[in-house]
Amino acid sequence: MRHVKEDKVKAVDELRETLQTAKAVFVADYRGIPVGRLTELRRRLRAADGRLKVAKNTLTRIAAKEAGVEALISLLEGPVALAFSFGEPATTAKVLNEFNREFKLLEIKGGVLDGRLISSNQVKVLADLPPFEVLMARAIGGMKGPLYGLANVLSGPLRNLICVLEAVREKQAAAS
Repeated sequence: MRHVKEDKVKAVDELRETLQTAKAVFVADYRGIPVGRLTELRRRLRAADGRLKVAKNTLTRIAAKEAGVEALISLLEGPVALAFSFGEPATTAKVLNEFNREFKLLEIKGGVLDGRLISSNQVKVLADLPPFEVLMARAIGGMKGPLYGLANVLSGPLRNLICVLEAVREKQAAAS
């Protein structure tokens, strides 16, 4: 009996540590997913700097309270799998969403992002976001555009002056 309790304490400790280090946690109902498909999902999540964990809800509730992620508790009903994101949360959400589109086996219940509860629809919106690098490139491009325009406007009078001076030089050279 003592061995069982130690295993549960160890499981809670592992879950608490994982909840504290993860940038986001997504909760999904995994009923009806064959073991092979679940393994495939785990592999895809690992490639996206994520991890899939199936744990007892009671142990997860205890770990969530200890980790300060109480918002997660409301999603822990029925058999659920926890998808932890250690990298970019949008990438993990994208993997879950694509897996769901491909196999129609996973029901995303919601998640916790930055300590706030997000709904399944918000997870789908997060999954549809472009990657972080693309968003940064767009933001930088948006900032560079006006700067290039300003440089063009400021260099216009100088360019016109050079053109006028060149025309005067050519006119004087032709007159000589």
